[in-house]
Amino acid sequence: MDRRIAKTREAILKAFVELLEEKKIEHITINEIADRANVNRGTIYLHYADKYDLLDQCIDSYLKQLYETCMPGKDTTLFASDGPLLETFEYLERHAHIYETLLTRKGTHAFRGQMMAFIISGVEEQIQTYGLPQGANREIMVQFVAAAITGLVEWWIVNSMPYPPEEMVEQLVMLLEQHLPTVS
Repeated sequence: MDRRIAKTREAILKAFVELLEEKKIEHITINEIADRANVNRGTIYLHYADKYDLLDQCIDSYLKQLYETCMPGKDTTLFASDGPLLETFEYLERHAHIYETLLTRKGTHAFRGQMMAFIISGVEEQIQTYGLPQGANREIMVQFVAAAITGLVEWWIVNSMPYPPEEMVEQLVMLLEQHLPTVS
């Protein structure tokens, strides 16, 4: 992608997230996004169909960034060791304002759902690699663990990260070890 296009998209996404911090998406206009991003209204329409398309692409972009930052190696699963988990929490800490906005009422419920899908994928990879505890129902286990992790991450971000990433990972790994084989 051309560097100018990438910079324009980055400015639009940044402006959009800033506006989401201030108001609900229903009250945001394309003109406000354009003014905040210092681009023409037409420029936004060159990249996005409307503000809801922008929201979808914003969610995709930030989840992709999260995934790429936390899962740089293809040979590891999210819960195979403390490393990817710690990288995840440290990344979220550095970008908390964005993720808090996308997780709270001014953001969207769609982000939480897509984050949950990302975590479900990680739980399923873990189960595929290491198996299930004896007698455990796969679907119930996946939903339980993914919902717990999603809720914990959301709580941590929304409550201004009351514990450092290292402690969050230590506690999460301890809890996961009780439910998933070969975590840590």
